[in-house]
Amino acid sequence: MRILLAGAGGVGSALVRIAARRAFFDRLVVTDYDPARAEAAVAAVAGDSRFVADRLDASDEAAVAAALARHGCDVLVNAVDPRFVMPLFRGALAAGADYLDMAMSLSRPHPERPHEQPGVKLGDEQFAMAERWESAGRLALVGMGVEPGLSDVFARYAADHLFSQIDEIGVRDGANLAVAGYDFAPSFSIWTTIEECLNPPVVFERDRGLYTTPPFSEPEVFDFPEGIGPVECVNVEHEEVLLMPRWLDARRVTFKYGLGQEFIDVLQTLHKLGLDRTDEVRVGGVAVSPRDVVAACLPDPATLGEAMSGKTCAGTWVRGLGRDGAPRQVYLYHVVDNAWSMREYGSQAVVWQTAINPVVALELLATGAWHGAGVLGPEAFDAAPFLELLTEYGSPWGLREEAPGVPGPLADRPALLPSEP
Repeated sequence: MRILLAGAGGVGSALVRIAARRAFFDRLVVTDYDPARAEAAVAAVAGDSRFVADRLDASDEAAVAAALARHGCDVLVNAVDPRFVMPLFRGALAAGADYLDMAMSLSRPHPERPHEQPGVKLGDEQFAMAERWESAGRLALVGMGVEPGLSDVFARYAADHLFSQIDEIGVRDGANLAVAGYDFAPSFSIWTTIEECLNPPVVFERDRGLYTTPPFSEPEVFDFPEGIGPVECVNVEHEEVLLMPRWLDARRVTFKYGLGQEFIDVLQTLHKLGLDRTDEVRVGGVAVSPRDVVAACLPDPATLGEAMSGKTCAGTWVRGLGRDGAPRQVYLYHVVDNAWSMREYGSQAVVWQTAINPVVALELLATGAWHGAGVLGPEAFDAAPFLELLTEYGSPWGLREEAPGVPGPLADRPALLPSEP
C-alpha cells in the first residue's frame, strides 16, 4: 500500500507517528499546503525511509490527482478540514485511488426551516457520486476518524454482537481536559468546531426520518468513565446520525457533545458577531474570512499537548433488547489520557485519538480484512477485526453495562473488558 496523506496538522502529524510503528504500507507521502509542516511531520519519524514530504494544495483537484500519480499512491487519506473534502474526493477518483476521510462534505441548513428540516446534509455531495466510485471499483471510506469513525464501529459491533433490537444509538463525547495558561484554547480545529456546533443538529427517528433542532438543544448529563465523570452534553450536528441509519436498524440515533457552558457561550458570541462566517469581508482593502481570523488568533491545537492535562472519551451508548431478548443498555467507549499520548507519541490526546482510527482502517484494507467499492461508512464493515486491531495497537476499548430501564447512563459503573460482553 502506498498512501498520500493530505494535511500535516495535528491529526496528520499524529497519524504519521502512529503509522511509523506498523509495517503494512510501503510508502507514506505527507503533504501540506505549507511544505514546512509536511517536512516537520516526516522529521518526527526520521530514519524511516517510507516517509517523504511534498507540497499539495488540497483545493486543487487536478493537483491532487497529479500528486497521487506522481508518487504512485493507491489511497488518499484526507486529514484537512472539511472545506477540502470534495476536491480531494474527486481528485482521488480521477487518479483511480481509494479514499479515506475523517469528516464528510459540508452541509447547508434548510433555507426556510433550518431548525426543523435538514437542507443539504453532511456527506450528500459524496454519496451523490457513489455509483461512480462503485463502477470504478474504488472505495471511498468516509467518516473514519474517532467521531465519526470509531463511534460507528462501536454501533456496528453492538448490532452484531450485543443486541437483537436497538431502540436508540446515542454517540456521547466528553472530556475533563484542561489547558494551562489559556483562558480559551480548543483542543481541536476551531474552524471545524464552529461548523459542527453552530449548524442545526440532526436527529434520526425511524417513524419521523431526519429532522433538525436548534444548536445546543436537549441537554443531558452523561457520566463518562475512567474518572472523567458527569458532563453536560448537547445536540451537535455530526455524521454518525446520517451514516448509521444507512446500515443499522435503530429506532433513534443522536449525537451529543460535552462542550461546557463557557465553550457554548463563546460560540454563541462568535455567531452573534458574525465571526463564524466563512464568506470573506474586506478589512482595510484585504479580503478575509472572519472564521479564518478567529482560527488564526487561537493557539494551534497540535501545540497544546504539553500544557494539557486530563482525559478524553469517545463512545456510543446503545439501548434496546439484548441477544436474550431482555432489556439492555451499554456504553462502548475509548478513553485516551493526554499524559500517556504525549509520553508515547508526542501528540495531544484529542488529535491522537482521531488519528489512530484511520491507521487501523488502512491496515485492515491493506490485509484484505476490510474490502469494498463505492462510498461506504464504517458501519458497512465487520467491527470485530477493527476492535481487535485497535487493542493490538496498545489502545484498548471498554464496555460498560448500564441498569435496564434507566433513561441514560448516569452512573459510573465498573467497566467490562471487551472480551466480556
